[in-house]
Amino acid sequence: MKTKLNATIGAIITAAALSLGMVSAPAFAVKTTGGEFNTLYAGQGAKGYDVVAYFTNKKATKGSDKFVHEFGGVKWLFASQAHLDEFKKDPAKYTPQYGGFCAWGASIGKLFDVDPENGWHVADGKLYLNFNADVNKTFAGDVKGLVAKANAQWPSLNK
Repeated sequence: MKTKLNATIGAIITAAALSLGMVSAPAFAVKTTGGEFNTLYAGQGAKGYDVVAYFTNKKATKGSDKFVHEFGGVKWLFASQAHLDEFKKDPAKYTPQYGGFCAWGASIGKLFDVDPENGWHVADGKLYLNFNADVNKTFAGDVKGLVAKANAQWPSLNK
């Protein structure tokens, strides 16, 4: 009886908190980009992952505080001096599409945060980040279609 009562009270408190906006869904970005990059993680692009490594190493690689470059108002971290130097030559080549927000989310007109470890995809020379591995799998199944939708939605999101 006591367990059931505690569960009921817990459900009521959760529902009240959600309705009052006290608990927010962490998946949604907290700002619009205005041409900025997703900096929801300590002001770092791609949450501190080396964006060059997605292209050269074909894997998610954490960047280091030893190799940092500021571009677009964001700190980009790299795993090596070589990757930092490569990025400096052409930052636009390596920065993720849709300001580093979830590419799939952009395709449905929403700004979601990303998982740069499990939610990344390189296609046609461009880096796309996604919310998680499952969303990334969905994105990979229809890259051209979802990119077309995201490109159509992006102008209204990027304000």
